[in-house]
Amino acid sequence: MIKKIIPIFILLAVVLTACGPQGTPTLSPEDVQGTAEAAAWTMVAMTQEAIPTNTPVPPTETPSPTPLPTFTPLPEPTLEIIIPTATTQSQTQGNCEGPLNVAEAGPQSSIRIENETGGSVTMSLWLSGNAHGQCGFLTYYLTKNQKLTVSIPKGQYYAYALINYGGNKSGNASGYVNNRVGDNHLFVVKIKPEVIVVP
Repeated sequence: MIKKIIPIFILLAVVLTACGPQGTPTLSPEDVQGTAEAAAWTMVAMTQEAIPTNTPVPPTETPSPTPLPTFTPLPEPTLEIIIPTATTQSQTQGNCEGPLNVAEAGPQSSIRIENETGGSVTMSLWLSGNAHGQCGFLTYYLTKNQKLTVSIPKGQYYAYALINYGGNKSGNASGYVNNRVGDNHLFVVKIKPEVIVVP
């Protein structure tokens, strides 16, 4: 009976092995090397595709530097020093661009000019004409905070002061000074940063 069972077991073993799962085939070393090289070349190709192309950027116009405007300070005005002197000639009416003829301009009164500007001052008093037919200007120079007493002929004057603060800084002030005929007392003329007043 064992002789009958052995052929059945062999047949069954053959059938089972034929129907059973197949074993994983093994690759030869040449196949493994070829697969590794193919995978490496595929990775190199994919890396090359991922690198952005070096396309040149179109040139943009570079603005040329424009020089900034420069500040050129104006030269300080210079005034010619004219000291009025007594003369025997009288000026003709309408020609009032020169110094006032103090000797022929009639009675005078004293005034005290006070510089309250914080700078040095060149002050001009311009008389357009008075009862004695005289016209012209008088010029005075005052340092910072200086007070100057002068005697001027009677009449109404336009006063203008050019102020020099130093360091290329300047200013001006203007106003009117009325030296009336009836005024015989000393009166004050104050030069402030923008105005000339008689308090």
